[in-house]
Amino acid sequence: MRRPPAFWRHDVRSPWAVLLAPLGAAVAAVTARRIARPGWRAPVPVICCGNVTVGGAGKTTLALDLAARLRARGVAVHILLRGYGGAVAGADRDIRRGADGGLPQGVHRVAPGDPASLVGDEALLLARLAPTWVGADRAVSARAAVAAGAEALLLDDGLQNPTLIKDLSLLVVDGGSGFGNGRVLPAGPLREPVLAAAARCQAAVLIGADATGAAAQLPAGLPVLHARLEQGPEIADLVGRPVLAFAGIARPEKFFDGLAQGGVSVVARRPFPDHYAYTMRDIQNVIESATRLGATAVTTPKDAARLPPAHLAQVRVVGVRLVWDDDAAAIEHLLEVAGRLSPRHAGPRS
Repeated sequence: MRRPPAFWRHDVRSPWAVLLAPLGAAVAAVTARRIARPGWRAPVPVICCGNVTVGGAGKTTLALDLAARLRARGVAVHILLRGYGGAVAGADRDIRRGADGGLPQGVHRVAPGDPASLVGDEALLLARLAPTWVGADRAVSARAAVAAGAEALLLDDGLQNPTLIKDLSLLVVDGGSGFGNGRVLPAGPLREPVLAAAARCQAAVLIGADATGAAAQLPAGLPVLHARLEQGPEIADLVGRPVLAFAGIARPEKFFDGLAQGGVSVVARRPFPDHYAYTMRDIQNVIESATRLGATAVTTPKDAARLPPAHLAQVRVVGVRLVWDDDAAAIEHLLEVAGRLSPRHAGPRS
């Protein structure tokens, strides 16, 4: 994904936003019709970490957090996603049978050694924690996961995908960018109107400080769970040291700022487009620039999944984790609303 246009941020009166508004209305109408289609009801709970904007809001980080919590309660959770940036997503249902041992067309279970070019970078991160399936049709992926023993299904994205009925939908909101100018594509960053998406959700998860007043744009009765991102333990070895930070994610500045707030001396920043496919030359340039600055090249786990293997040893990777403002409340809300989990999985009440 290319860098979003500046007027998407907050400039609702931009000439471009006004000019493109009729197209945005058409996109919203098409999305509404698609979402209204009936979906498949899985025999196990289905939890969706979705958002209403294009680009990253923290869905994968939330999915990792929830998957770990479900696994800690003895739930065999499987994760479903489209696999953005990979060949499986691009080919949709044209993936041929046989490569996955007779799985339906368009479905692939992420396996050790799969490249990001096949399944996407998020899928590789999620597969380290739980069985992960990529495919455009979530119902087809869900059937394959259930047949493989899934006791719960967790969707990383998919709020606008109607093929699978959700038991719990969480609207993930980036506190720093909020809902941008509040307009629908291409006039703004929204996939659909905020209220339309919120109406299908049982709670919102606001990640980071609410810099744009996003919470006030949500329905009054929608619970809002607050969380923040915290750098992973890998940052400890970099505190006080000069680094060249590079990232090809939706908002690279979040990674850069997180490093700086963690005590790292960020002497250079190199943003790349979201899901950028790094070439050998790209990484050579990054490493050479870091060397000239006497710095260490540092990137995100998502970016590391897309790096040429030959250069991985020359780059440090720092991840993030989700920290809840009210941890117990978030867990209880998840278990209560998704309540189709069997009693043996409920865990102690806080």
